[in-house]
Amino acid sequence: MKVLWAPWRGVYLSGPKPTECIFCSAREAADPTEQYVLCTTPAVIMLNKFPYATAHLMVAPRRHTADFAGMPASEACELLTQVQRAAAILQQVYKPDGMNIGLNLGVAAGAGFADHLHWHLVPRWIGDTNFMPVVAGVKVMGEHLQEIYEKLRPHFA
Repeated sequence: MKVLWAPWRGVYLSGPKPTECIFCSAREAADPTEQYVLCTTPAVIMLNKFPYATAHLMVAPRRHTADFAGMPASEACELLTQVQRAAAILQQVYKPDGMNIGLNLGVAAGAGFADHLHWHLVPRWIGDTNFMPVVAGVKVMGEHLQEIYEKLRPHFA
């Protein structure tokens, strides 16, 4: 079995949790660059500050909801269209060998922000895991979040 190690996420998991919803605050942010928000209409699309891989994106509905099953079909279709758009942009800009795209519904399913559903898009490259996270507890990221943000932002304008 192959394993994607992400021990650096422990900083997030063991640290203080935000008191407000990160997606709602991103939607209302006066300065979107502070939260690495790429767009807020028709969905909130932002970089994950604690990524599994370079250019790890999250796509969430504008409205605060955790109810995917009860979401109107038109809203679900629009969100999936935005997930598809984000995947196409990641493919164009970063040219990954593959991509993990997922939606974790509820804490038991692994949702870190269970009250506001969101998709994760994690670009993957052959050989993108190595010994550093396992042996040293260090994740080697090829680009700073700000550089990734600046590279992707024009594609979401």
